[in-house]
This record gives sequence, C-alpha cells and structure tokens, in this order.
Amino acid sequence: MTTPTGQRQLRLAVLFPGVDATGRTDFAAFEHLARTAERGLFDFLLLAEGPRPREHLGPGHDLDVVGRPESLTVLSALAAVTERLGLAATVDATFNEPYELARRLASLDHLSGGRAAWHMVTSSDALTGENFRRGGRLDRAGSHTRAAEFVATARELWDSWAPDGTPRPFAHHGRHFDIAGEFDVARSPQGHPVVIQAGDVEEGRDCAAATADVLLTRHGIPEAGHALHADVERRLAAHGRRPEDLKIMPVVTFVLGDTAAEAREKAEGLPIRQTAIGTTGRSPFVGTPSEVADGLTRCLEEGAADGFVLAPHLTPGGLDDFVDRVVPLLQERGAFRTEYTGSTLREHLGLPLPAVKIA
Repeated sequence: MTTPTGQRQLRLAVLFPGVDATGRTDFAAFEHLARTAERGLFDFLLLAEGPRPREHLGPGHDLDVVGRPESLTVLSALAAVTERLGLAATVDATFNEPYELARRLASLDHLSGGRAAWHMVTSSDALTGENFRRGGRLDRAGSHTRAAEFVATARELWDSWAPDGTPRPFAHHGRHFDIAGEFDVARSPQGHPVVIQAGDVEEGRDCAAATADVLLTRHGIPEAGHALHADVERRLAAHGRRPEDLKIMPVVTFVLGDTAAEAREKAEGLPIRQTAIGTTGRSPFVGTPSEVADGLTRCLEEGAADGFVLAPHLTPGGLDDFVDRVVPLLQERGAFRTEYTGSTLREHLGLPLPAVKIA
C-alpha cells in the first residue's frame, strides 16, 4: 500500500503462538489477540496448525499448535467478534480435498464479509499420514505438486458461479484430482479467499509464485530480503504475474523495553518454552518502541519486506505493548495506516479482486 504522497506502508499481521498457560481451547485468548490486532489496524490474524501424529506415536514437534481446536472453527467464531481483521487458517493441502476445503473457506469468507484467508501448507510426514485414509508418506516434491493443483482446483471451484449469481457445472481432470459436479457455495465477497504460503524451500517458493497472494518467510532480514525479492520476482514473471501480485511478509519476533538494555535483558531472560518460537530462524526486533519502529520502517524502505507477521512470545497479551507503543510511532512516520479504508482482506493488502470468468 502507498499513501497519496507515494510513500509505501507496512502490512502487519500476527501469528497466534498458543504457548501459554491459559489453555489452548480457551476462546477468550483467541478473542483477546484478535481484538488487539484489530485495534492496531492489522491486516490479519494467522492461526498455525498442522495434523497431529496419533497420540501413541508421541507428541507433535511444534509447541505452537499441539492441542489447539481446528482453525476454521476458531476463525468462524472470531468473525462474530471482529469487523475488519483478516482471518487466516492454516490447512494442510496434503491431507484434505479441494471441494470440501474450498467450500469451508468460501463459507468463512461469506460469514466474515470477505476476510478469509488460507495459509496453505504441505506435509510429507509418514506419522501424520497414518491419521488419514490415504496414509503413508508423500515425498516433498510430490506434496508441492499436489498442492499447486489443489490451489488451482479450489480457484476453479470459486470461479464456477456465473456472473449472474447462478452455479455452473464444474469439472477438473488432473494428475491428482479428477472431480466433477456443482459447487454449492455462491461466489464469496473476495471472489477467492486470500492464499498464503511459506517460501523457504525451493518447491514452496515456486508454488507460491504460481498460486499465492502472500508469501511468508523466516529468512533473516534485511540481509536476505533483497535476494528473496529478486528471486520471487523472477519466478512471478515466469508464471505471468507481476511483483505487486504477491506480498512478501517475514515472520518475526519482537521484544520491547523502555531502554535497549532492558529489551535485551528481557530477550535473554525469556523461558525456553516462550523462546521456542524464536529458535526457528525468525528475525527478532529487540529494543525500545522507537528502535523497533525504526527497524521495521527501514526494512520497508530498503525493499527487504512488504510487511511482517509478528510472533509474540506471550499469548494472549503479548501484542498489547506493540499496538500501544509501536503502532503510533509507525503511524507518525507515515509507515502504517491510521484507519481501515476497506472492509475485505484483499483491500487491506492491496490485492485486486479476481476477475469473474465468463466461460
């Protein structure tokens, strides 16, 4: 997004980490973080999730998501207590089917007034696969090939309603999916829910360039930001897309203090369970509110990122200080919105509505 003066503005989202003692099924925690993000004029809230191995095979590896309710169910409830905040669900393309998931995402887009997003992930975990009828292991290359066709099929389903609002027969015959029938959910407010994908591996980055609206990365910034942008722009061009068609948003942590020394001390003193979220390559912003605002703005101005997905160390109150102390500074610098100017997530992100296909 740019201002009337041509200045670029940050996009901000928040990842619900879910690693506190309030209980992972406590809706009040989800509601608090969502309301705080909306108060801060954030683009969207992202719920991480992944299929879990069977209990007797041992716990899942990601402390962020073990024991959490299913994402789309939680986000449907959050749609009723928020008005503008985008709602992004992490759903695995390896162990779901296009028709069923496209229907659920379109339903959330209707219920939320055009705020739904799908964080598309893949899995090659044999243990995870045993939870599903197909079972077993799907190699990484195979999972990304299936994912690309999955997204394309979902988009075909979302496009299958005629411009006059009537359903049309649908058929897709591909390598991974061979389905036909009629999609029973009308075209949603955004046309297509926003598609988000991680791009930290070769296959994922190319799939994102072909199909996604937002690319998440855990690569360091600003060091790797320019190289990532150049690589993604090359891939976008190969798929007939423009640089502005894909927003690049690193996942980052932050720690605030009244002084830089206090912030560093807080960062060093965080318990292991709280810092688990920060040990996966996510770049941290540590300092006073002014220093953190300067760092975020500098990354935007240098072209290292279009925005950031913030990963608070604490839930649900870990975002409050950022919204109260950093957001006003970003607004003073002209680097962040002072109000929502649209109602849909695509409008927040500056993404166009997908064209309605006539044929």
